[in-house]
Amino acid sequence: MAHLCRRQGSTRDKNSRKTSSRPSSSASSGWKKKKKTISDDIRDVYAEAKGNGFDVKALRTIVRLRKQDENERAEAETILETYMQALGML
Repeated sequence: MAHLCRRQGSTRDKNSRKTSSRPSSSASSGWKKKKKTISDDIRDVYAEAKGNGFDVKALRTIVRLRKQDENERAEAETILETYMQALGML
């Protein structure tokens, strides 16, 4: 007879073996280290760019826009233009 234990992300089967739908703590720890390394690298690149006279805010905006689909970006720009015209900013 199967015994189910309702814990977050874990169950016990009929042989009392613990099964989990979540990654192990060592795998999770590895991903966290990789994420931190990448975040540190990105921060270093922006710090270097700032040191070379670049506007970091503008660079971040460009990176965000490049991630968008071309049609999505054009639609957002059209909406922004429409609002700016309505407010007399153009």
